[in-house]
Amino acid sequence: MKRLTLLRHAKSDWDDPVKRDFDRPLNGRGERAAALIGQFAKAKGMVFDHLVASPAVRVIETLDTFFEGYGERLEPQWDRRIYLASSVTLIDVIRDIPDSAETALLAGHNPGLEDLILTLVADNGESPLRDEVEIKFPTASLAVMDLSVDSWADVEKDCASLTSFTRPRDLDPALGPEA
Repeated sequence: MKRLTLLRHAKSDWDDPVKRDFDRPLNGRGERAAALIGQFAKAKGMVFDHLVASPAVRVIETLDTFFEGYGERLEPQWDRRIYLASSVTLIDVIRDIPDSAETALLAGHNPGLEDLILTLVADNGESPLRDEVEIKFPTASLAVMDLSVDSWADVEKDCASLTSFTRPRDLDPALGPEA
């Protein structure tokens, strides 16, 4: 059994005049959400022994702020394949995680992360959390899946159960879309 936690980057600043999407930074609301999700992960006792992440600026800043809230830092393995990746590409990234890792954190982007959850967790009507993800996997959300595999290389469709799904608005309504 392996555990995979997905972290979508926090809300970025569309008003920042950067030339490339890759270089877009977080906005203030995104910084607050990332810190809060980090605090939540720490309070829930979440642990990670491997981190693979997109090198996009908004992911780097999300992780910096997440780890400030979490209180510890894990050195990322940067993987450009994650930037705007499909779920198929993300599965390839996951299959490359070393088997010495039991609890990996993957930080990246939508729609890939949402599609990844919908691919790995069976659509059998038994997961209300999956149904919530199917509606939307918002910025700075955290999803935890238990994968029924002994090796990351064996990850495939319908091999996971979604054990938790937390959005910033679940922790602070002021971070929701209506705020």
